[in-house]
Amino acid sequence: MKYYIIAGEASGDLHAANLMRAIREKDDKAEFRVWGGNRMKAAGGVVVKHYRDLAFMGFAEVVKNLPKILKNISFCKQDIKSYKPDVLILVDYPGFNLRIAEFAKKAGCRVIYYISPQVWAWKQTRVKKIRKYVDKMIVILHFEKDFYSRHGVNVDFVGHPLLDALVQEKVTPKEIFYEKYLLDERPVIALLPGSRKQEIARMLSIMLEVMPDFSEYQFVVAGINTITLKFYRSIIGEREVKLLINDTHNLLHYAEAAIVTSGTATLETALIGTPEVVCYKGSLLSYWIATKLVNVKYISLVNLIMDRLVVKELIQHDFTRENLTEELNLLLKDQSTRKRIKNDYRELHKKLGEEGASKRAAGLIVGMLESR
Repeated sequence: MKYYIIAGEASGDLHAANLMRAIREKDDKAEFRVWGGNRMKAAGGVVVKHYRDLAFMGFAEVVKNLPKILKNISFCKQDIKSYKPDVLILVDYPGFNLRIAEFAKKAGCRVIYYISPQVWAWKQTRVKKIRKYVDKMIVILHFEKDFYSRHGVNVDFVGHPLLDALVQEKVTPKEIFYEKYLLDERPVIALLPGSRKQEIARMLSIMLEVMPDFSEYQFVVAGINTITLKFYRSIIGEREVKLLINDTHNLLHYAEAAIVTSGTATLETALIGTPEVVCYKGSLLSYWIATKLVNVKYISLVNLIMDRLVVKELIQHDFTRENLTEELNLLLKDQSTRKRIKNDYRELHKKLGEEGASKRAAGLIVGMLESR
């Protein structure tokens, strides 16, 4: 079978790669043409476009890059038309993927959406498009299944693929990890500033402001290989901060606490068990528009899944050095806070279902194609 898969960011690249490996176990003749990253390439995909060329954050950034986005959409449609896949698999990234879903469905291609866009949070009108142009939604959160079922969408819940990704990883022994990155004996505070240049520049500069308040700790930034070292260093400056690339999970295993930009990383941090404070700050225009459109109580996946405040969220004007210092002191020094968070994390893990999400999703996709 021929599979065309579109993932527009780092987390999608990870989960799509695991899905591809699971599909190949059931379809040894599987061919993959993909929009994604290095992980999808390593899983056997022919990469048409890298996600680093697709990631635009915020309303102003999208408007600014609209000609490039439209050019990518046009190119993608022609590429699908030429490749003639048996199925199109879309991974999150809704602004782009829903346009491609409409085109592919009208062209007679099967369309599967794996990892739902957050239509339950904002732009719920997109559900109508999904119902019309997507043959099956494969969701990773329990409440998403209830949401789509209420709207008449063909939907299956498979559990969260992060559980698979974390189980597959081997934790580097502490001595080796510390030696590799030249860490000293002080406890670690992890900084996870995001995956896009504009958010890294905005988030990391504020995260680093708390360093003088925690001189007894060492700060380590979790970087990614699609962003240059020069870019990170331009923000870090002369501060004594360690930077590691593509080794976030090991870092979180040994960190006493983490400051995390809102996104999938908040859930990764919780599943590893590291106490965290979740932060986000966008442009004034993007934030103003979001306040008019977003319809959820929380921004972090941890709190959304638990439907209560498990980890503190510092958003926009609340994301300041003073507030960060206060929250970090609680996470690091208040044992009752640490114990409560650890207990909540265990409950969160149970809510996400069992391991094997990638294999269950692959079974649904290959089964649908074979029954055609």
